[in-house]
Amino acid sequence: MAANFLKKLNWTLSDWVGLTITAIALGVIATMQQTSLEELKDKSQQVLSKEAYERQDAQTEAQINLLANIPAFGFENLISDWSFLQFLQYFGYWQAREKTGYDLSPDFFKVIINNDPRFVNSYVFLSTSSTLYAGQPQESVALMDQGLANISPKTFPQAYLIWVYRAMDELLFLGDPQASAKSYEMAAQWSEIQKDPDIYESAPFYRRMAEGLVRNPNSRQVQFNSWMLVLSNSVSDRTRELALKNLRELGAVVTISPEGTINVQPPPTD
Repeated sequence: MAANFLKKLNWTLSDWVGLTITAIALGVIATMQQTSLEELKDKSQQVLSKEAYERQDAQTEAQINLLANIPAFGFENLISDWSFLQFLQYFGYWQAREKTGYDLSPDFFKVIINNDPRFVNSYVFLSTSSTLYAGQPQESVALMDQGLANISPKTFPQAYLIWVYRAMDELLFLGDPQASAKSYEMAAQWSEIQKDPDIYESAPFYRRMAEGLVRNPNSRQVQFNSWMLVLSNSVSDRTRELALKNLRELGAVVTISPEGTINVQPPPTD
């Protein structure tokens, strides 16, 4: 009866064995996760010592290492999704992050991208957390390169954004305008082949960014546009404040209304 059931699902016995092993491994992580959640719930109203937060980070690192070494048996997406959920909990636990930082952020994305490089929507969090928060733009770019090698723009229309995040990291945090120009050009190439007008109509903008850096690697206009992209894609107040700070330093006039609406007037052209 079991054999007929497996045949009906078109799964082999090894597939079920793999699923069972993966489920057991994830169950171990879930138990560790539940313990962490209970600890966070108990302690969310109190400030812990740095040493206590470091012990929590050590437990989180152990969870990441376990995820990194789970035999996937064809369930890579499941491991990737689970890792992303764990990352969101880690990133959002601001009390701990203020004490110990965000150094584990790239480690989460190593697991995510190793298992599912086509998880396109995760890359904005990769760039923000690893570059802006963990201060590891080289690692962020390397992971994006790994993902891009496994993604086709014909299959994933939004994947052009990965080139945009890469270009921003290269220009604003690595000081490499030549590499940034190439990334913006790739963003243009990947977006112009899409059928969605909201995507293909953005191609000329990215091409102008690339051409602007080729003409003038120190282009204030391109830096302004890049920081505006950071601002528009920001996922936290900290990122927004960093973007606004750098926009002001470029000569932009920033005003914020009582309702919180942000208005940015660009600096003089190059």
